[in-house]
Formats: sequence, structure tokens, C-alpha cells
Amino acid sequence: MTSMLQSPPTQKTVRLGFAGVGWIGLNRMKAALELDAVEAAALFDPSAQSLAAARERAPHAVVAATFEELLEQELDGVVIATPSALHASQSIAALERGFAVFCQKPLARTRQETEAVITAARTADRLLMTDLSYRYIRGVDRMRALIQSGELGTVYAADLTFHNAYGPDKPWFFDLAQSGGGCLIDLGTHLVDLSAFLLDAGPVDRVESRLFRQGRRLSLPISEVEDFATATWDHQDGPTVRLACSWNLSAGRDAVIEAAFHGTQGAVALRNENGSFFDFSVEKYAGTNRELLAEPDRGWNWGGGAIRDFSARLSHGNSYDSDGETLIDVASILDRSYGR
Repeated sequence: MTSMLQSPPTQKTVRLGFAGVGWIGLNRMKAALELDAVEAAALFDPSAQSLAAARERAPHAVVAATFEELLEQELDGVVIATPSALHASQSIAALERGFAVFCQKPLARTRQETEAVITAARTADRLLMTDLSYRYIRGVDRMRALIQSGELGTVYAADLTFHNAYGPDKPWFFDLAQSGGGCLIDLGTHLVDLSAFLLDAGPVDRVESRLFRQGRRLSLPISEVEDFATATWDHQDGPTVRLACSWNLSAGRDAVIEAAFHGTQGAVALRNENGSFFDFSVEKYAGTNRELLAEPDRGWNWGGGAIRDFSARLSHGNSYDSDGETLIDVASILDRSYGR
């Protein structure tokens, strides 16, 4: 798996169309525009308020009345930040029109949908990236180097945690048909992907899960979205990974976010500081000793790292990158956790 943390400098101007410019879409648009060679050429959103905010940053952008009209513009790539139920179909439509695609997570609601999007990207020979921004937190590159170099010995276990004291503010998140799931697909996706990125451990042969809604255990396959989830999976001849995530948990802080990887010669861990969604430190452990590898960089917008990477890559070419196929494994873990 190739690291996504290093990109060549931008060259040509990249014209992007933005489908969905609500909070996350606007945030990613601002991050992309930090690169001089990126232009927000077209916008689409059913919300007049969201469009007005986006036009303050991109006053010359064409405003499309529909997603289909957005695809009629002269673009290099399309950025999709719409509700999850639209991700797969809109990504496929853009790819089939010859555009590179940057899609908000999750790329799709199921493994089947994920495979369809990746097949469309491969067939069109177009770049496809998903907004899995935790890969871009300061210190994650050092975590990967430690794990991959063998300095931690044999890495045999990982513990992943993402508890959010709040919940989504849009009704579609609670509609299984639209969201594909609850806190696991919303929050857990980030850490399932991060684990796959750091471990590069290959296929998974066992997945077990426990899902709850307001304290009530859900049967599998689920028929409603969960607000608390635990999942455990084993990589073939590799580590065991344990995940816990939730919405609206009484955590005593805004969020608890951790990813710890344990080896026979040491461990390394990413943790949020003081309940922050944005400030993280990375430490290496050896017995009772600890070494700080990275502290929060409050001047670095790591959340925009993925779209800046996408834009930089696109300035040099729009060809398909097989690295995105790891999302099939991520989607498979989620599907199996949901009993699908």
C-alpha cells in the first residue's frame, strides 16, 4: 500500500465541482482552495443558505441547479459531500463522465456499492479518493513507519475507540436505508481505515460485533441504526483488532478517540487531547516508558489533508490508483459487523 502523505507540487490549475457545500463540503472546499492551483469552478447544493456561504469563497463559480447540470461543466474533478445514500450513484455518474472523484466518507453504504464505485473508477481509468482524513493527522506517518519497519516487533493487537458525546444533527443519519448504519459506519469507518492503512495486514477471516440502540441489543442483520457498537476482527496470520464507537455517550468530554497498536517489542498510540475532535498526540511505549512522537499542531488543518492530496495529484494526472481498493476490505468489515 502506497502512503498518501506525500504528493508532488501542484502545476496546472485544477477545476473542481462541489456537490454538497454544507458544513463538511464547505470545509473541504476551503482546504482545497488553500492550493493556488485549485479553482472552485461549479457548485451544487439544494440549500440556498449553503450555496450563499460557498459563493463567498467562490464568487465566480457556476451554480448548478442539479447534480446532472454540475456534470455538464468543464471540470477536472468532482467533490461529493452529499448524504451517504447518494455517494455511490453520484460517484459512478461522475466517473462515467470522465471526471476524477473525491467523495466524503463512507464511499458507499455496503461492500457491493463500494465495489461498484471502484469498478467504475478502474473502467474509466480515473482517480478516486475518499475523505479518510485521519491518515493525515500529524504523527500517523511515524506510526506507520514504526509498525512497518518491525521496530515494535510483531504487532499482534490493536485497540480502536471513537466515542462522540454528541450525535448527528440530520434526520437521514437515523434512516438505515439512507445512511447504511449508525455510529459504526459514521465514526468507526475512520478507524477501520486507519488500522488497515497502518497494519497493511491483508484479509480478515473473522468478524464479531455487538450493536445497541439506546441500551437495547440489536439483532443481526440490523433493521435500525445503532448508537453504540463493538466489533472485533482477526487478520489472517495477523493481529486482532478491537473497535468500540458510539454516538451520545456520556464520556465526560466531547470525544474519546484512540488508536493503539501493540507489538512484542513495544506499542504506539494516537490519542485525542482534552476531548478534542481535532487535537491529537502520538506516543511510543516500551514497558512503562513513553516517548512523545507528535504533539498537536493547531496550525495544521489535517482534516483538509485528503482533499489537498487529491488536488495535488490531479494537477499531475487523473489516472486510476489501486490504493483505493483497500476500501473494499473496510466495507467488508462493516458489512459483516452489521450482519449483511
